[in-house]
Amino acid sequence: MTRPMRRILLWFLTTVSTVVLLFGYKTSTSSALPDETATDPTTPRAAAPTTTSTPPTTGSPSTAGAAALRAGQFTGDAADTRWGPVQTRITVANGRITAVDVVEAPSGNAKDRAINADAVPTLVDETLQAQGADIDMVSGATVTSTGYLESLQSALDQAHAA
Repeated sequence: MTRPMRRILLWFLTTVSTVVLLFGYKTSTSSALPDETATDPTTPRAAAPTTTSTPPTTGSPSTAGAAALRAGQFTGDAADTRWGPVQTRITVANGRITAVDVVEAPSGNAKDRAINADAVPTLVDETLQAQGADIDMVSGATVTSTGYLESLQSALDQAHAA
C-alpha cells in the first residue's frame, strides 16, 4: 500500500470513528435535584416564567361570571403532583376573587423553592386578572402550574355551588 493510500485510509477511518462517537454521545438530562422540565424537551430550561392571558370563555364553571361567585373563603382540594401537593384558597367578595393564597406548594428542595418563588406569584396575578381558572401555565413550572389549576378549579367549584 502506498503512502498516500495509507493517509487516505487513516483519514477515512478517523472521520468515521469521530462521526460514530459524536452520534453515540448521550447528553445528560438528569440532575441531582428534581427538574420539572426534564421530561418535556420542548420546554426551555433557562426560560423565565412567563404566561399569556387568554380571554375567558363563557359557560364553564370557572368563568361563568363574577356575579355567580358566593362571598367567602374556599379552599380547593390538594392536587397531588410528582414533586408534592399543591393547594389553593380563594377569597371572594362582591362576586369577585379578591385574593388567592397558595396553602401548599412543593418545597422539598432548593430547586422547588426557586421555581415556585417565581411561578406562584405569576399564577396568582393571572388568576386575579382572569377572575377564574382560564389562565396559562408558567413556563418552567409545568407541574406546579397543573397542580395549581386543579386546586384552583376545586375552590372555584365550591364558590359556584348553590
